[in-house]
Amino acid sequence: MGKIHELSNLLANQIAAGEVIERPASVVKELVENAIDAGATQIDVIVEDAGQSLIRVVDNGDGIDPEDVPLAFTRHATSKISDRHDLFNILSLGFRGEALPSIAAIADVTLNTTTDNNPEGLMYHIKGGKQISATPANGRRGTVISVRDLFYNTPARLKYLKRPQTELSRLVDIMNRLALSYTNISFSLATEQKMLLKTIGNGNQKQVIASIYGREVAQKMLAFAGEDDDFNITGFISLPELTRGSREYLTVLINGRFIKNFAISNAVIHGFGSKLMVGRFPMGVININTNPLLIDVNVHPQKSEVRLSKEKELSDLIAKTIKERLSNENLIPDAYENLYGKQQKSEPVLDSQLIKAPWVETIEVEKGNKLEIVDENPTIIEIEDSTQLDSIEVKAFVDKYSHEIALPIFDTNQMQPNTLFEPEINYTTPTNPEYHQESLTVDESTVSGFPKLDYIGQMHGTFLFAQSENSLFIVDQHAAQERIKYEYYRKAIGNVGDQRQRLLVPITLNYTTVDMLKLNDEKKSLTDIGLDFENFGPTTIIFREHPAWFEKGQEESIITEIIDWILRDGSLTIAKFREKTAIMMSCKRSIKANMHLSESQARYLLDSLSKCENPYNCPHGRPVVTEFSLNEMEKMFKRIQDSHEKWETYDNHPF
Repeated sequence: MGKIHELSNLLANQIAAGEVIERPASVVKELVENAIDAGATQIDVIVEDAGQSLIRVVDNGDGIDPEDVPLAFTRHATSKISDRHDLFNILSLGFRGEALPSIAAIADVTLNTTTDNNPEGLMYHIKGGKQISATPANGRRGTVISVRDLFYNTPARLKYLKRPQTELSRLVDIMNRLALSYTNISFSLATEQKMLLKTIGNGNQKQVIASIYGREVAQKMLAFAGEDDDFNITGFISLPELTRGSREYLTVLINGRFIKNFAISNAVIHGFGSKLMVGRFPMGVININTNPLLIDVNVHPQKSEVRLSKEKELSDLIAKTIKERLSNENLIPDAYENLYGKQQKSEPVLDSQLIKAPWVETIEVEKGNKLEIVDENPTIIEIEDSTQLDSIEVKAFVDKYSHEIALPIFDTNQMQPNTLFEPEINYTTPTNPEYHQESLTVDESTVSGFPKLDYIGQMHGTFLFAQSENSLFIVDQHAAQERIKYEYYRKAIGNVGDQRQRLLVPITLNYTTVDMLKLNDEKKSLTDIGLDFENFGPTTIIFREHPAWFEKGQEESIITEIIDWILRDGSLTIAKFREKTAIMMSCKRSIKANMHLSESQARYLLDSLSKCENPYNCPHGRPVVTEFSLNEMEKMFKRIQDSHEKWETYDNHPF
């Protein structure tokens, strides 16, 4: 008897489900895409237990004819394509006919659908690939499909699911991408009486960006457009000042389908050129429209990857278009905000609190629902003695500008060795009795093998030249101080206590719903390192205190960087946090290129470098110092010749 046999339909569908349906987010993607293909203008998704207990998708699309419903749950049954020619001209999101049978094979599915031709409708119930019932049921035009108890009959798949918050964040991410792609459809996503996404469906992509990422992000988005003979591209890209720590905030859409393509996302980065900081990535949405014949979407079970026949030309077009768009934009940041940070807006002053000076003639300018007082003809008052300081005119002037931040007249932080090279950190002595035996400064002894350097000079405010008995050394001053400060902060941060600094003005940060779910899931990791936050709305978190050793004036940037680490890498241990924070603080507080040092400052830097545990590399791994030995220098200047020729012979040459 032969050993080869045909698999049952149920087993074949369960195998297919392993490729098509990885997690609850996969179910949502397939069902919502079916609703989009059905011409829906409103799609509502409700989930419970991150989609494992229930996923319900409600749409107002065309519906399914009653006689077609059982066939829709059969493998490779589809209304999207008919022959092999259609396979290379796909305009719909679905086409294989695998999603519904795969879902039905591993869940309890109920479908209620009504069409214009069959207003009576049908209620169809299938569980584990087996039909339970099919009964008439009235309903509105469209389809309601409910998926319960996902993976109930394949328990091995359940152990591969992540925590509920993680699975929910992936589900929200899928909905966000679909909403960005189909802006003419109104999407909503709710879970346990909480709305996670809501779009209007008016075709305005920038409004969808605001719904997902927040209004402040949308305001920093630039619209762009470009085309060639094969591709038409449009979309929005963030200003260089608005970046994230990964590529996940870049949505690439081709003919309405969200895809992952490294070459295209890399082309966006190339379009920014040197305007992006190392390790930072832009946010944006790239809409690509092209002839379906130029793409092959049948290369991935979940259709998240496509094959492009003219990928190089498309990448060049994207890079060129973004580069030209940014070149036409004033990218000079606000100097005041850059130096002193974004100031909090002052509280509105009530009319009863206004002191209107008699010389001010006022007019009311309407801006929306607000009224502003505008000075038409201000009068200059000369102060001749101190008694005039109590006048109503002076008091009015003081009240008018009382909310302004007072700036120091002189910069007291001059370029002195002690202030430039000795890191300052606010720390509190911990209760550890052995603490006093440890020093927060680098070891006073020179590292074995590292030469004593005698300073010679500086080149272009960037490199220091020094010499030893037998060599010439070139030192990258930024990398050198990064290493010095890194070793300082690494030890200092490890010795700080648990003291917190209360903020007079809390720090509020905005993130997407996906990020909020991840942050709430990793809240303990942040608490362990001294950062407690509160939810301050659906997409906002607020910090009221921070670890006391945070650098003054850099609190928000440090917190933002830490959150980027959490979102990119997941859990952050205290040891890992201290390591990353030491690297970040050492880089931000180190001298940069084109900064000219005095001789005393340069000597101080070289001396501090020689006392480091590792004076050879910066925390990022770049070399700090290079060496030219005396022998190598003599070879470069031909002072050492080949052994077959004596110096006397060389000197006696007629030339």
